[in-house]
Amino acid sequence: MSNESPQPQEIVIVTGASTGMGAATAREMARRGFHVLAGVRRDSDGKALRAAGIEPVILDITNPEHIAALVARIDGDPHNRAVRVLINNAGLPCAGPVEVVPLDEWRRVFDVNVFGTVALTQALLPALVRGKGRVVNISSMNGKVSMAGYGVYASSKHAVEALSDALRSELAPYGVQVVIVEPGGVKTEMARVGLAGLSDLTARMTPEQKERYGALTQAIPSHVAAFTKAGATSDTAARTIAKAATARRPRTRYTIGAVTAFLIRASSLLPDRVFDRMTMSDLRKHYPKTVRYGRTTTGHHA
Repeated sequence: MSNESPQPQEIVIVTGASTGMGAATAREMARRGFHVLAGVRRDSDGKALRAAGIEPVILDITNPEHIAALVARIDGDPHNRAVRVLINNAGLPCAGPVEVVPLDEWRRVFDVNVFGTVALTQALLPALVRGKGRVVNISSMNGKVSMAGYGVYASSKHAVEALSDALRSELAPYGVQVVIVEPGGVKTEMARVGLAGLSDLTARMTPEQKERYGALTQAIPSHVAAFTKAGATSDTAARTIAKAATARRPRTRYTIGAVTAFLIRASSLLPDRVFDRMTMSDLRKHYPKTVRYGRTTTGHHA
């Protein structure tokens, strides 16, 4: 496989392609000469993609009927094109302390980020094995680095890292490569979506929970905004993903963003408690100004 001269009769599937990094990746892969099947949630999401020569397909990766329809589309391809790459980009963000995020929300995040990814990969592996294709799983910096307020999302992305490592070894004998991409802050709508329920979550906390986590939940939106502002654009991220998808000899992991690479490296080198202090120090920069050396006016221990 070469990123200089992709074969024109090869199929690439990109999930979560309605907007942001997924849409940019679909456009980048189409520009490189692949026939892209771009998973979108609504017909209206596919209009701009269709104008770029991309074939949108309705795909909720938690819906077995949608997955079956995609498999049928590939198996019945009129040009009998090989499936070259599956890019598992669809994901669901979530923010909030481990204690207070309801179990139903935990299940919803894992249903998309883990089980939906597994379900689609399982369904497309026969075609990928036939074509000696590639699986590119979009993980996250949080797949390696977890910190206060991001435990739910990070847990799901840790799972993506683990399943990708296992899959890489299982498929290597059959010529199918598995690559992980770990974005950090990327300028997309995903961060805003992940924060949408945070105010409701805060409102539902008990007085005791507000004492523990009040300052933290107030800090998360500002922390996310600062990290996103300093992050890569969707187009920059898409070029890294395309490299992971097309390089003749890809690395097993690619990071997106200098801060991401630094934090992942630091987490592996520093003692856990030292790294905890470093990440909490960064978070505390975004705490309410009422924080007073270990306690806020709401009683939160900093």
